[in-house]
Amino acid sequence: MARRRNEQELTLSTCLILVLVCLVSCGMVYAFVSSVLAISDGNSSGSRTESVALVDQDGGVIAKSDQGYGGRCCRGIDHLELWGSTVKWGSEFKFNTSEGCCNACKSMCTGNDGPCLCDTWVFCGNRETCGSKFGECWLKKQKDSLAPERQEAKEIVGWTSGIIYGKGEGIIRLETEYGTLHIKLFPDCAPHSVAYILHLLALGHCAGCHFYRAESRGESWDSTGNHMENAAFGPPYGLVQGVLEAQGTTFKEIPIEDCPILKRGSVAWVGSGPAFFISLANHVEWGNAHTVFGSVFPEDMHIVERIATLPTTSDVWNNVHVTVLEKPVPLFLRRIDKSHGEF
Repeated sequence: MARRRNEQELTLSTCLILVLVCLVSCGMVYAFVSSVLAISDGNSSGSRTESVALVDQDGGVIAKSDQGYGGRCCRGIDHLELWGSTVKWGSEFKFNTSEGCCNACKSMCTGNDGPCLCDTWVFCGNRETCGSKFGECWLKKQKDSLAPERQEAKEIVGWTSGIIYGKGEGIIRLETEYGTLHIKLFPDCAPHSVAYILHLLALGHCAGCHFYRAESRGESWDSTGNHMENAAFGPPYGLVQGVLEAQGTTFKEIPIEDCPILKRGSVAWVGSGPAFFISLANHVEWGNAHTVFGSVFPEDMHIVERIATLPTTSDVWNNVHVTVLEKPVPLFLRRIDKSHGEF
């Protein structure tokens, strides 16, 4: 009996030793992985603070922001009450945040079967001005989503409103002498930017709008926009830059909105506008630097590539080497009246 008890004690001791070895090993692995992740995060943070080779039309360098935006967009415009046919009555439908109201509208838009059943959400989130209406979420449908109806009011409006575009909706034409670019607008990510574009559409003209800078992808990016290994990041910088400001109108700076990583086809502001650009490449190296308010359809990118090959002259804008078009390319904003869901 004494011998059997010694064997049990030995087995127990062995198990304890194995457990301790496992714990020590796990701790070493955790420390190693943590250090690797820390280095990786540090490198990512460093890349986000590099300077951007984008210069506005006045020659000023646009500093890069290290603030990133992630997740699903659900943005609206404060102090705005959009009108339209009611899909869901807000007096019986309430949320604590505007994001909840926005997502409720998005849930009625699958993106696979054409226009959304709801394309407008209106939320009352100011307790003082809303009173008993605080938290109300009205879901609506516009007759014309490119010209949304708004309720005019002299007093301060406590409502926040947003637009959502489904498949085949929210598409505008940017016409040039080299072809027409179809651009899908992103009102849920950049509502102020899209509101400005819709304002230009309503004017019926965009006198003075044009492209003035063009740079190819060079040997830094492939035809799909991916960066070539060990290649430089420019110049050339792979973009076509212009201005969207109609002559005879007063331009108001657009606030910084959603700034995702730029992809081939991204349409974004330089700073707060009205200078803008279309990216010919995936500019991961620029991080979250620019408000993206739309995207060119892939089928139309050959037109942007064509403009990027037009004759240019070299120039230096605030120590940034750029290539300026010898002859600016006029732009004309147009709306489309039929669905382009087949794109």
